[in-house]
Amino acid sequence: MATVNFLYRSARKEAPLKLRLLFSHQGKKHVIGGQTQKLISKDYWEGDHNKQRIKDIERAEFQKEVFKHNSDLESFILEAFYTADPNDVNKDWLKKQIQLFYNPEKDKQQAPTGLIKFFDFYTDIKKNDLSETRKRRLKIVKRKVERFEKHTGKKVTIPQVNDTFKNAFLDFGKVKNYSKNTLKSDFSVIKTVCTYAQQWNIETSPQLNNLKVKAETIKSPYLNPDELQKIKEFDFSKNERLNNARDWLLISCYTGQRVSDFMRFTPEMITENNGQYFLDFRQQKTQKLMSIPFIKEAREVVKKRNRNFPKAISHQKYNDYIKEVCQAAGLKEKIKGKRIKCIAPDKKKPTRNDYRKETGNFEKWRLVSSHIGRRSFSTNYYGKVPTNYLIKITGHSTEKMFLNYIHKSEADTAKDAFKYFE
Repeated sequence: MATVNFLYRSARKEAPLKLRLLFSHQGKKHVIGGQTQKLISKDYWEGDHNKQRIKDIERAEFQKEVFKHNSDLESFILEAFYTADPNDVNKDWLKKQIQLFYNPEKDKQQAPTGLIKFFDFYTDIKKNDLSETRKRRLKIVKRKVERFEKHTGKKVTIPQVNDTFKNAFLDFGKVKNYSKNTLKSDFSVIKTVCTYAQQWNIETSPQLNNLKVKAETIKSPYLNPDELQKIKEFDFSKNERLNNARDWLLISCYTGQRVSDFMRFTPEMITENNGQYFLDFRQQKTQKLMSIPFIKEAREVVKKRNRNFPKAISHQKYNDYIKEVCQAAGLKEKIKGKRIKCIAPDKKKPTRNDYRKETGNFEKWRLVSSHIGRRSFSTNYYGKVPTNYLIKITGHSTEKMFLNYIHKSEADTAKDAFKYFE
């Protein structure tokens, strides 16, 4: 028969809880001491631990937490004891069992050290915490690492993700014509996966935390109020396909939402309260429950369609159609930016890996994509509406993330400043 007791044995105000294993073997009593990783206070142990009822919620929850920890650890130690040879049970044996409780060997064996395999392991472990978009992103980066390994002829392990790997990965990206910002994003995912590996006791490079890829600063375009007016006034009555896409584009520029959200808008989401109109919906990417102002310009689009939203279309078609809309509306000023380019050889059917971002000077309509509505909303109302309101509407987690969407040029900013001073 064996028992496990827990004790507080320290003069300090806070210390790890001690443990004693008591058992008899061959007519002799044994008492072996060990130290747990559960940090508690002397006040808790002497005051709260044995109380029947604790009114304070936080203290009551901590008591439950300690009881569960002790019960789990006790069961673990006793199960190990009854499968062990009592002659082998000593202080070192107990110390090892406590370590195994907190850091199970089976978990270390399950967690692979190869970077490719750990991508799968990470995705499986975190599957309930990851959005579908994030899962797709992990899959894309994993495939890119697979192509990197094929290119170099070497397998990458997590401890090898260091400055040398970073430089080789960037060189590979240049050969394959990936943009620097794409590689920066890819490397951020790799770093996140490797950092998580530390929680599974996998060794990582001391350089990991400081690994960074510099971004290429090319601002994506937005539609200013004059351009939105041109788009709004252009006559698409003879082309319902572009008329439909134009109306979605206007709605996106006046609501600041992602295409995955605004393309799901329905009249039932509109609510009215004392002449104020709102859109209530749940963001697909973040699962945030949103209630945003449905401003006059957006309501006008719905009103002209007999209080209905435009017909929903696929994201790809929307991307293609709004380029045509902006071209027809005369957005032909040449600006610096990036556009998607197919690099597949002639007569070969392109795959997902045959598209790259190309930097250059292009007519503005060529650079238009579904995200332009979100950027336009953020940029056009920045400085006119308090930033904390705008962040609530766009659903950004931080002001820093929101400010990445402000894409006014220096000339635009100077013009705005002039209006204030005048």
